[in-house]
Amino acid sequence: MNKIIISGGPGSGKSTLLLALEGAGLQCVPEVSRELIRQEVARSSECVPWKDLACFARLCLRKMIFDFENVSNDNLTFFDRGIPDIIAYLRFGGLPVDDAFMTAAETFRYAAEVFIAPPWEAIYINDNERWQTFSEAAALYSEIKKVYTELGYQVTELPLASVEKRVEFTLTKLERIEYK
Repeated sequence: MNKIIISGGPGSGKSTLLLALEGAGLQCVPEVSRELIRQEVARSSECVPWKDLACFARLCLRKMIFDFENVSNDNLTFFDRGIPDIIAYLRFGGLPVDDAFMTAAETFRYAAEVFIAPPWEAIYINDNERWQTFSEAAALYSEIKKVYTELGYQVTELPLASVEKRVEFTLTKLERIEYK
């Protein structure tokens, strides 16, 4: 499976890593939630995670399935978050996870190895799409890691290191694994 997840709590450097991987000529799919938050805010919609997480989770699920189905299985592709992240966010928000999310998580499987960026307070910042405190980001990280593990993924933690070192770590790790 050539669909590689880079996940982690908010503000942990995963999107920066994906931009660096893309800059190195690798195919990357950007974070769905950031794009959808911008769209929903521009529409003055209530379907944003801080107002209606359940509605927002359904939007994310549709877009993540679309992205999954519309990348080639022939090329190595990195995803900024995967469908299991939605399950973690719903659990963290104290909301039920209905069957549609669990079915999607089982149907649309990514590569068995998931890279996860741990909380890193030194680089954490808030912005228009990242409203969580660092403590909340760290707690989300724990829930995300738990969900991927429960779903049978091998979770590999990224080092707290420069983006260049994270790129090197990720690519070296992938060289040791056969993806088909």
